[in-house]
Amino acid sequence: MLEIDNIVCRYGKVDAVKGVSLKVRKGELVTIIGANGAGKSSTLKAISGLLPPSSGTIRFEGEDITRASAQRILSMGIAHCPEGRRVFPQMTIQENLEIGAYRRKDKAGIKSDMERMFGTFTRLAERRNQMAGTLSGGEQQMLAICRALMSRPKLALFDEPSLGLAPNFVEKTLEIIRQVRADGATVLMVEQNAYAALDMCDRAYLYESGSLALEGTGKDMIDDPHVRKAYLGA
Repeated sequence: MLEIDNIVCRYGKVDAVKGVSLKVRKGELVTIIGANGAGKSSTLKAISGLLPPSSGTIRFEGEDITRASAQRILSMGIAHCPEGRRVFPQMTIQENLEIGAYRRKDKAGIKSDMERMFGTFTRLAERRNQMAGTLSGGEQQMLAICRALMSRPKLALFDEPSLGLAPNFVEKTLEIIRQVRADGATVLMVEQNAYAALDMCDRAYLYESGSLALEGTGKDMIDDPHVRKAYLGA
């Protein structure tokens, strides 16, 4: 479904991603782990059109999207839930969800999906007319995920979904992502909780200093001595 070939991403003269290649097959849940500043988030930004690569190619369902606009990429079925729970704070919960579906024309489908979100996330349903900026961190993360899902993505990109959340919200958030995959979407996730990410994924990539250091199944990565020592505290 997604093929990244030797991409380089730069911020000014600094290479954040240095010749990385990876694949995500349809129906998979793939995770990227690594230290802060390793290039993980930059890779997701490159996929979603927010940080066009300086070189290399990105293909989605066989089509080259390396230089496509973020709007075009979204319309093709890639949704990006960025790090930091970036909701629209001065809009209500319901308005945030409507923004997530702004490129869709199927009014009945949008209404059905919104009610399904509210049925799943009852805490949001109870506050649907509340300003998003007044929600707790965990509630804002739920809303950010729901907003991304309102576009009905084929590929969902999640960037550090559990970062900064209370423990009860961490498990809830990761369970939601498992369900997204179970419902038919393909998932590529960057996650700082390395053990949880590896335990739930099909395959994983380890980034170090902007480069791809290791890849394998989640179990293989958990069992790898370097990963255990450097990222799992074992």
